Amino acid sequence: MTSLFHPAAAQKRPAPPKSDVSSGVGLAGLLGLFVWILFCRTFPQLAEWVGLEGEYGVLSGPNAALTAMLFTAGPMAIWSILVDRVHLRPSTGLDWSLKRSVNDVAAFSAVKIVGLWVTWAIIAGLYCICRWYWDDNYLFAMNVMGVAILPLVVASVPYVIWIDRYMVEPKDATWHFGAMVLGRGEWDMEAVKKHWRAWIIKGFFSAFMISIIPPGFAVIVESDPAAILSNPVEIGMLLVTLLFLIDVQIGTVGYLFTLRPLDAHIRSGNPFLAGWLAALLCYPPFAWGFFGNGVLSYEVNTAHWDFWLQGNEVALWAWAALLVFLTGIYAWATVAFGIRFSNLTYRGVLTNGPYRFTRHPAYVSKNLFWWCSVMPFLVTSGSPVDMIRNCFFLAVVNAIYYWRARTEEAHLLAEDPKYREYYDWMEQYGLITAPLAKVKRRLMGRVAGPGKTSVPDAVEPAE
Repeated sequence: MTSLFHPAAAQKRPAPPKSDVSSGVGLAGLLGLFVWILFCRTFPQLAEWVGLEGEYGVLSGPNAALTAMLFTAGPMAIWSILVDRVHLRPSTGLDWSLKRSVNDVAAFSAVKIVGLWVTWAIIAGLYCICRWYWDDNYLFAMNVMGVAILPLVVASVPYVIWIDRYMVEPKDATWHFGAMVLGRGEWDMEAVKKHWRAWIIKGFFSAFMISIIPPGFAVIVESDPAAILSNPVEIGMLLVTLLFLIDVQIGTVGYLFTLRPLDAHIRSGNPFLAGWLAALLCYPPFAWGFFGNGVLSYEVNTAHWDFWLQGNEVALWAWAALLVFLTGIYAWATVAFGIRFSNLTYRGVLTNGPYRFTRHPAYVSKNLFWWCSVMPFLVTSGSPVDMIRNCFFLAVVNAIYYWRARTEEAHLLAEDPKYREYYDWMEQYGLITAPLAKVKRRLMGRVAGPGKTSVPDAVEPAE
């Protein structure tokens, strides 16, 4: 049998569908983020060089962390427009040759603006009544949004009018919600649901992402790598923190910059209740009852990896490298999204970067990271009960992420023929996915019995 690694077999292997996001987008954002981090770290020297009076420290505060988003988003937007020319894609829903007058779109735009402002008012009300948004790191996110809301309200008017002049179908989901608010009889309930699925996702995850930006940014800017270079544990964890910072910064940009001209708008939110349950279980406030000290706690009497490997320098370096590698895959998966990252949404199809190896590189690497960093199978109490319980609960967490993956696939398979093509390509040629799919087909074939058809590989969307 000819191996896939044989040159003749490689020539017959088809390319995957073209990714909707080029590799250059995320790399541009990564470069911008590194430039800002370097500026913040060297600010005291720069201040002295330009002759500023007074003593200055590094820029590691929350506002500096927030500014990093602009240095990340700006290069990604510029690359998307000037290089990838995404604003010309039909998927934006825009036709730049239309050039309607302001008078032509004023009526549509007014309804849409009402829908947008009422949406923001409702989300603001939810923030106010949910107490966890006014404690700890979330308080920073609320302060940021409180400052940003007035400029957003003002800027939304010219932005909506400008976009409506070129939209192929101005009566989008936001318009339908505005029409419902105004009591017009033309609105469609399915469009209103689509509108709210998108905005609940944006409201929920934007607050969470903004809240977790400052701590990691401060660690990276204030760190002294030279002082810990010989310590595998500290240098490994510093690199892990940097990679998580990359993930958070680019991910936050993805939630906030859902703009049509960048082809980064939310085309649909996941319509399946199971998808929402699986995703929300993994984030505060819901995660507080399940993870950490919750019912699925898998860290009881654990001491993490460096405790068990102490005294073995080679093992410490090797294990630190493994954790950095797994976190690197996780961050790479977010960088590959570029300006389009977000949970529970369909914003195009990714087929490059780590998505050529598995459909869910972030989930695979994150779950392996937990096993390798926590080591739930080793416990300081010496109790086999603790060991079994920890391993069981971490396996349950892994199952939740598998559930998330399946519900996401169900959503995308129902939305886009390109994703179905990508799904099939991965089943045949994905470095990680294809062997697992082959094993699954064999197992399902045995379950079905001789001469019977096995269960199809594709996920069938179902409520």
